Amino acid sequence: MARPVVETRALSKTFGITPVLRGVELRIEEGRAAMLIGGNGSGKSTLLRILAGLSEPTSGDAIVFGENSRDLGDARRRIGMLTHQSWLYPNLSARENLDFYAELYGLPHRDALATKWIEAVGLGASVNERVREFSRGMEQRLAVARAMMTAPDLLLLDEPFAALDPDGVARVGELIRAAIARGCAALITAHAPLDLGIEADRYFIVNGRVMPYRDDERTRMGA
Repeated sequence: MARPVVETRALSKTFGITPVLRGVELRIEEGRAAMLIGGNGSGKSTLLRILAGLSEPTSGDAIVFGENSRDLGDARRRIGMLTHQSWLYPNLSARENLDFYAELYGLPHRDALATKWIEAVGLGASVNERVREFSRGMEQRLAVARAMMTAPDLLLLDEPFAALDPDGVARVGELIRAAIARGCAALITAHAPLDLGIEADRYFIVNGRVMPYRDDERTRMGA
């Protein structure tokens, strides 16, 4: 059996008196993808933040790369994360943004790496434009490039296809498939099931509980 990259054990999270995650049990192995399907406020983003070590569970454990997510330390560098916040600098160009992150992570050949990923997401014609001039879809493409340029071992992607046109969806889908093919694990959130062209475990998250996806349960469970 492949090693688990992510494993949660009775993971729960409460904000004040409001439970957001309830007893989550999830396992994602190397070279595997899991899709987490749920509406706004269902706890999808909260789970990703816990796995990235950006938030702590109220109870239970999140184990990432064999370490408790509370103590990931330098292992965070092995995670590529996409959230609803792009983490891009609006006054910098596309190239300058990726060059900055490449320097931050100590990556070699920064200029060539930035060019590679800008081309990969289809922004070659806008390489020197400031991000503040980008459309929402262009910003999403660049945020995907930022998350993937370190060749992470775990991708945490919160609605990666949001605001993308068909070309953007195709490009980002191909990048996700390539990452998984090289052994990366991925957890991808969505409002509805997605066809990524890969085998992926699908889960519903409803009222903070994660459970296997079944087509005949979508209506009953409010998806």
